[in-house]
Amino acid sequence: MQYTFEILGVSPILSFLNHQAESPVTTPTGAEYLSTYQCTLDALLESVEPVPPKRGWDLDKVVDTVVNYWLQNAERIQHWKERLRAAGCENILVSRIADLKALQQEFDQLLGKNF
Repeated sequence: MQYTFEILGVSPILSFLNHQAESPVTTPTGAEYLSTYQCTLDALLESVEPVPPKRGWDLDKVVDTVVNYWLQNAERIQHWKERLRAAGCENILVSRIADLKALQQEFDQLLGKNF
């Protein structure tokens, strides 16, 4: 199984919590949306830690995916650090970890493609 990780943006805490609460629990998706108060590698790794056991994913591969994202996207990381700092303490950094194949299938369904 391959995974993908992406930092999506900065959000007010309550907006993120409302979005999570409104997401259908019965519909399994290939993605988990996560949040942290800091834009650090340690904070991102801590946020993904509970996901693999819940989804049956390979923890080592998930961690490798996040670390590789961190190492290969220095400019993006810096951008999101600055945006989070500028947004203030009532905001969080939102990211997504996903099973690449399942995420692709979800996007295909949204676009009406049947492969």
